[in-house]
Amino acid sequence: MSSSNEESSAIESSPPESGETEGYATAPSTTSGLPGGIPFIIGNEAAERFSFYGMKSILTIFMTDYLHWMTTAPAGGGMNKAEAIEHYHTFTASAYFFPILGALVADIFLGKYRTILYLSIVYCIGHAALAFMGSPGTSAGMWLFAGLLLIAIGSGGIKPCVSAHVGDQFGRGNHHLLTKVYQWFYFSINFGAFMSTLLTPWLLEHYGPHWAFGVPGVLMALATFLFWLGRNRFVHIPAGGVQFLRETFSWTGVSAILKLSIIFSFVAVFWALFDQTGSSWVLQAKNLDRNWMGVQWLESQIQAINPILILTLIPVFQFLIYPQVNRVFTLTPIRKISIGLFIMTGGFAIVAALQELIDAGQEPSIAWQFLAYGVLTASEVMVSITCLEFAYTQSPKSMKSMVMAVFLLSVFVGNLFTAVVNRFIQTTTVTALVGEGIDADVLASGKIEDKLFPAEVLDAADGEEGKRLIVLGPDGESGTDDDVVLSLDKDGMLVSVQNESEQAFEELADQIEAVFFAQTDSDEASLPSVDAIGDIVKDATDAHGNPITYKLVTRDSYQLFSAGADKVEGTRWDETLTVSLARAQSTEDAAGDSGKPYFNWLERQKIKLLSEGDAAKADEVRLELVEARDGGATTTFSRDYTIGGRLLLEGASYFWFWTKCIFITAILFVPVGYFYREKTYIQDAV
Repeated sequence: MSSSNEESSAIESSPPESGETEGYATAPSTTSGLPGGIPFIIGNEAAERFSFYGMKSILTIFMTDYLHWMTTAPAGGGMNKAEAIEHYHTFTASAYFFPILGALVADIFLGKYRTILYLSIVYCIGHAALAFMGSPGTSAGMWLFAGLLLIAIGSGGIKPCVSAHVGDQFGRGNHHLLTKVYQWFYFSINFGAFMSTLLTPWLLEHYGPHWAFGVPGVLMALATFLFWLGRNRFVHIPAGGVQFLRETFSWTGVSAILKLSIIFSFVAVFWALFDQTGSSWVLQAKNLDRNWMGVQWLESQIQAINPILILTLIPVFQFLIYPQVNRVFTLTPIRKISIGLFIMTGGFAIVAALQELIDAGQEPSIAWQFLAYGVLTASEVMVSITCLEFAYTQSPKSMKSMVMAVFLLSVFVGNLFTAVVNRFIQTTTVTALVGEGIDADVLASGKIEDKLFPAEVLDAADGEEGKRLIVLGPDGESGTDDDVVLSLDKDGMLVSVQNESEQAFEELADQIEAVFFAQTDSDEASLPSVDAIGDIVKDATDAHGNPITYKLVTRDSYQLFSAGADKVEGTRWDETLTVSLARAQSTEDAAGDSGKPYFNWLERQKIKLLSEGDAAKADEVRLELVEARDGGATTTFSRDYTIGGRLLLEGASYFWFWTKCIFITAILFVPVGYFYREKTYIQDAV
């Protein structure tokens, strides 16, 4: 700390004509020690990353399990897996697109310090919007959209500036410390990520979204305050103005960006896989045995192993692995990236193999995903940390933020690729016609003009409240056997989906479940394998003559599906029955420490909304919730029949697809890296 203070004094006492403006130093000093502003940057980064990764760690689970309950009344089903992954990666992509705008604002107009400070305030407002989700007057979905947009602008806008701001504190006298400080910078990122990834999912589970999104917002406010405190210790590199534009579009600037873009285009595929630790890996963890080392982990908490491994592996690579490899051959940044891409292939191959076990009806230990995290984190050390420093050293002096933004743009491209893939593997479901309920005026019109699912509105059957929607099938005509009937309650909410094939699916499910219950210990037994019920399924068809296929999804769920009325698989007319198993559990196991069942925030919210203030209904809902989480006295099955909504790429096939993508990318990068020539630029000292 003393050396930092001495450097700060040296900067502050420098005469204005040798590199100061408005009382701030504008160029690094000639000291060989640590710059005085570094502790403030490191503290700011730890708090800011706590806020970002805390919010991001629960985003996928929030969208699939919580969002549709953030209302004053039940609002239909949650997002399917692919839709949640799509939105998660669209947000992540956005957060890495705005660095381009942030870099332009910093390098042309405001400089890095003011850009970071102003956009941090926008960032805080975004967190506040998420914390207020569910407030009256605006739908939870709109709060979510507004909050994520503001966070993407704030977080994205400051990203290139913060990383480049670190490098700006160094001159030729202390450039030798840059690599170590970037490692500490990365350490602060992962320390904040670790703490938030453990805490925020726990807050969501027990105290709900308001606290889970609110606490990261408080940390972002703290990060902004810490950064402001360091204003007199920082080196403030002035904005380039028009000169920046000239240099950017000069041959030197354009050639630097083009050269780096070649490397970063390959790194984009790395990010397409890496950032799925917060989406597809979290959803996979829901189907694993998460009791490990005496702890029952929440699915979103598993991500905390990554920052812990980063903190462990950075010194291992820096002081052990890299020196040993350098004795054999020079480990240049390009070679580190190349090796890292191949290592990533191994990480995703592990989760793909793990998913094969889940698809076979098993419940593997979460330890296997921890192993995959170990391999993936080794890849991150070699690719991400290397690129962070590489982007700074390979950019001309006045373009540090811009080139850092180009590197971050690779994260944008990678996440956009993941979002697009997940968008195209979804098929539209007929239940999307109802969504969060249909307005009474629409129902009164007698028709729903929808391009995909046109429907007629009829009264409910005798003695029932609500309406029926007769969705016209592929033939476009009413009264034929391909029509689909959606039953709605008095509030316009979906009650059931029916068509001519439903009975065939229900009868087949009865036979499959009879096989399950015929086992000696059905409470602990696995669902029947495909081979075990081959004779039952082989002749089963839907109402349109298509074969019905049986598929295990997890240890406690399976699907029956067919091509549906249009006789083409993978369309919005596919027919699917999803069946979930709730295993019997003793009263003692279901109860908490008080002897009564414990209900988390989501369960308490369900009790509140479904009971509508009726005490008797509340007791019924509590009983149903206990049974749904394996707390009932008997083993039961629940069924959900729908039309459309199938995923064209799921299970192990989904993970093997990404494994092949990164393997091909790693192979193609080898010749590109071989011919690449580096050119290093460092700030001049005063």
